[in-house]
Formats: sequence, C-alpha cells, structure tokens
Amino acid sequence: MKLQGKTALITGAGSGMGRAMAALFAAEGAAVAVVDVVEDRVREVVESIQNQGAQVIGITADVSKQEEIDRMVETATGRFGRLDILCNNAGVMDGFHPVGEVSDELWDRVMGINLEGPFRTCRLVVPMMVKQGGGVIVNTASVGGLFGGRAGTAYTVSKHGLIGLTKSIAWYYHDQGIRCNAICPGGIETAIGAGPNPSEIGFSYVQRGLATSPPPGSPEDVAHLALFLVSDDSKYINGATVVIDGGWTTY
Repeated sequence: MKLQGKTALITGAGSGMGRAMAALFAAEGAAVAVVDVVEDRVREVVESIQNQGAQVIGITADVSKQEEIDRMVETATGRFGRLDILCNNAGVMDGFHPVGEVSDELWDRVMGINLEGPFRTCRLVVPMMVKQGGGVIVNTASVGGLFGGRAGTAYTVSKHGLIGLTKSIAWYYHDQGIRCNAICPGGIETAIGAGPNPSEIGFSYVQRGLATSPPPGSPEDVAHLALFLVSDDSKYINGATVVIDGGWTTY
C-alpha cells in the first residue's frame, strides 16, 4: 500500500474527482477526511469507504468561509493527530462569462471557492506540516489555468492563481519537506456543470475549442494521478503542473 499510515484531507470529495481520490487513497492505506459542502454526499462517501474497512471521517464545510476551514482542519487533525496529505479539490465553474459580463457576486463565489479556499487552507496547514517534518499538497487546477479560452474570466483567473499558489508553496517550503503540485484536468466526467446562468456569448467562444477535445476522462483517471503525486513515487516532483486531458492541449 502506497499510503499506509498516512492521513489525508480532500475537499470537494462528495462526488467526481474528489470522491475517486478519497476511495483510492483509503484503498492504499490512508486515513481520509472527506470534505464537501453537501452533507448527504459526505455521508454517502464515508459509508462507502467504511464498507471497505478503511479509516474515514466526514466533514461538511464550505471552503469559501474561513471559519469553516478552521473547523475542517481542526476536526481532521483532532481525529488523526497529523495531516500528511492535503488535496484542494473543491471547485465551481463560472458559466463561461467573459469579463464584461462578470458580476461581483459571480466573481466572489468563484474566487472564494477556487482560489481563496485553497489559499486559506494552505495557510493553515503548511505550518502544521513544517512542524511535523513535511507533507504533500495537491491542488486541482485545470487546463483553464494554462490558457484563456477554456472557461469564463473568473474561473480562468482563479485557476491561473491556483497554479501560482502551487509554485510559490513548492519554492518556499521545499527545504521543510513539503511538496506542492497542481493537476490540470481537461474534460473529465464530473458533475461540476457549466455554472449559474451560462453566457450565450461566452459559451459560443468556448465551443470553438471544445470541438478539439477528445472524449472525456474518468474521475478515476485523475485519482490515480493524484495518488502518484502524493506518494513517494513522485518524491522528486515539486512545483509541477501536470496536465491530464487526453491530449487536448496538444492542438
């Protein structure tokens, strides 16, 4: 087992890629904290992992709120005693709205979940990892964090920022035994959807690029990449942005 004796906290673990990560990490020996904003999803995932005989706890939390991040991390570390792995996976889309259509409400929501949440969680967890002698962070970014036309403005900016956060953490904390990498998925079969009130104009532009996309990958494809990045198999990989898109960005 690649993660025997390790503890992991995974946000957005109620469905899709986060759920697949939680199941796979648990199967590889990790004790897992399953975090999602939807309580029923948390309960379902926890029950599924418990049926495998793995150690797991469920936490319902909104990662756009500092007080809920504090409670999330406190609950996980209180139960497990330490935190070896953090996967910032929770995310939302933005309806493909270009900058001229972005409301303050949409901007705040997307940035709060996709960027500020991971930033605040890392700000809390990194000093703990330093104190315990190391740890691994994986941030779920997107090919939208590498290019300009995969989503709307808010999502694009949030994922570019998340990649910047990843590289900054990797550089400043590598001497303290912390690795931080970003996954950049392309089209994956998840329930993230387009986001609220999709923009007709924005989506029409995004569709030009979608025509070049290969068939979507599965959440399990991403989970196996995440397992590689949090395990010792990737011990010399730090500050990387790893694209998993079936070759979409080769076009």
